[in-house]
Amino acid sequence: MTKAELVEKIYERLGLTKKECYNLVESVFDIMKESLINGENLKISSFGSFIVKDKKARKGRNPQTNETITISARKVVTFRPSKILRNEINQK
Repeated sequence: MTKAELVEKIYERLGLTKKECYNLVESVFDIMKESLINGENLKISSFGSFIVKDKKARKGRNPQTNETITISARKVVTFRPSKILRNEINQK
């Protein structure tokens, strides 16, 4: 599902204008992004959690040249679905 499709679904369910729905979706995503950028985990009840994790630097290999390289430390965001969502997905 794309952001445009999400806006369309909200438009159909709430009856707001498409512009209002777009602004609503953008606002929610902006708040989520700010939270994750600040290193905060984001938990949405009955949906799941977005977790910011630190990955250490490690050695890797360029598969084309077999050259050994160092992959720098970085932060990654992972998603863990809630038990409720996981059960609903597995029932279908």
